[in-house]
Amino acid sequence: MCPDCEDFARTVLLLGQLALYADMAGADLDFVDVVSPSLAVSLPEPPPGTFSDDSDPAEDS
Repeated sequence: MCPDCEDFARTVLLLGQLALYADMAGADLDFVDVVSPSLAVSLPEPPPGTFSDDSDPAEDS
C-alpha cells in the first residue's frame, strides 16, 4: 500500500473509532470535541481511485 493510502486509511479508521467511542456510555465528550476536528483536518487527500464515480466530495458541498 502506498504511504498516502496508508495515512488516509489510518485517519479514516481513527475517525470511525472516535465516532464509535463518542456513542459509548461514559465517553469523554470533551475529548471527542477536542480531537475530532484536529483529526478531520489532518485527513490527507484521498488516494486516486478512492471514489468510484471520480467525483470530489468537496465539490458536492
